[in-house]
Amino acid sequence: MAVLLLGAVILAVLIKSLLIQPFEIPSQSMHPTLQVGDRVMVSKVSFLFGEPARGDVVVFSPPGRPDPDRNVLEVVWHEVREAFGWYDISEADLIKRVIATGGDRVEIRRSEVWVNGELLEEPYLGSSTQQDLTVEVPEDHIFLMGDHRAKSSDSRVFGTVHEDMVVGKAVFRIWPLGRMGGI
Repeated sequence: MAVLLLGAVILAVLIKSLLIQPFEIPSQSMHPTLQVGDRVMVSKVSFLFGEPARGDVVVFSPPGRPDPDRNVLEVVWHEVREAFGWYDISEADLIKRVIATGGDRVEIRRSEVWVNGELLEEPYLGSSTQQDLTVEVPEDHIFLMGDHRAKSSDSRVFGTVHEDMVVGKAVFRIWPLGRMGGI
């Protein structure tokens, strides 16, 4: 019995580390697309053969977040908790929508987002922003925004994010059952 339990934990950690990971939505920043408490599956292999594209909803490690100083047992415990979705939301990565990729120019004028001079159609938008901003996205970086702009701390606050910081692409909502489906 103990061997089976240990095998299940090891398998879960391997799957979480290499293929797909559950992620709980901690805030209103992606409303109405995703709501607080929704659970999504994040594919870690989505970008092995390509790069994040405009419109993708991605999970990423926020810039400037220090790596916690953990011993081996703490790292293993953290990985097990994450594999089963049992983690402290304050430790969690963030989830936002890709608005622009490397080489793009983003202009936010009042409540409209323009990418390379073209108005971005955003049918998923929960609320807009009234700020003006112009950003040139460096190569190998992405510009991210939440769908509920009034409640989102995103690239308007912390800048562009290097593609290496992307954990994966949110591909499927698994909870609540009544809203299960693709993202």
